[in-house]
Amino acid sequence: MDNDLCKSSHKVFKIKYHFVFCIKYRKDLFLENKYIETFKKICKGLEERYSMKFETIGFDEDHLHFMLQSVPKYSASQIFRIVKSVTAIKLFEMHPDIKKELWGGEFWSDGGYVGTVGEGINAEIIRDYIKNQGRIDGQLRLDNF
Repeated sequence: MDNDLCKSSHKVFKIKYHFVFCIKYRKDLFLENKYIETFKKICKGLEERYSMKFETIGFDEDHLHFMLQSVPKYSASQIFRIVKSVTAIKLFEMHPDIKKELWGGEFWSDGGYVGTVGEGINAEIIRDYIKNQGRIDGQLRLDNF
């Protein structure tokens, strides 16, 4: 976990969000590790391109939670749109078999959740919440970046 303040010209900041995205039709695709690994690779690319940092990602069978740190340049809704659109496009490109499961051409369901995260106890509560999400087999797939 990075507790240092971020700096850029004329700014010092620490902006974190908690996001939840659900797979369209609540398909349990995250039971397959190949989709999880691809999602993580895509997130690494997003980190480099958009100056964001995925701190923690929790995979449940049909949805995921993640805590992300960003720069003030992007609003929460912009980050929401960027992450959803880029990950969906790349997942479909890298795994064309998904189209059989998600016949409408969309990976993510409409909507989702985003909340701001303050450091200290607030961040720890959200990290614990992400860690305590459960999959059908009782094991949440949690990844720290």
